Amino acid sequence: MAHVVTAPCTDCRYTDCCVVCPCECFYQDEKMLYIDPEHCIDCEACIPECPVEAIYYESNVPAQWQSYIQLNADRCKVLASNGLILEKQPALEGPGCKKIG
Repeated sequence: MAHVVTAPCTDCRYTDCCVVCPCECFYQDEKMLYIDPEHCIDCEACIPECPVEAIYYESNVPAQWQSYIQLNADRCKVLASNGLILEKQPALEGPGCKKIG
């Protein structure tokens, strides 16, 4: 099992969660972030850092976002050569972004 980035990350792409990850398993594209399920160790460090509450443990992903489990795995494979995030970056904050708090 792994953690999964879900719909609230779309158009936001805050990278606060990435910099606390001890496994370097976050990837990004032009829309959102993704967690590589093959490298995630389920430490939960990323969950409290996400300002849009988009990260869930795989077994706790809400029903409406179940497709994001496979999406994270698929996108990480595609982005493996150039999408790894190791440092904090400016947020995307597009029209679909709804920061909590």
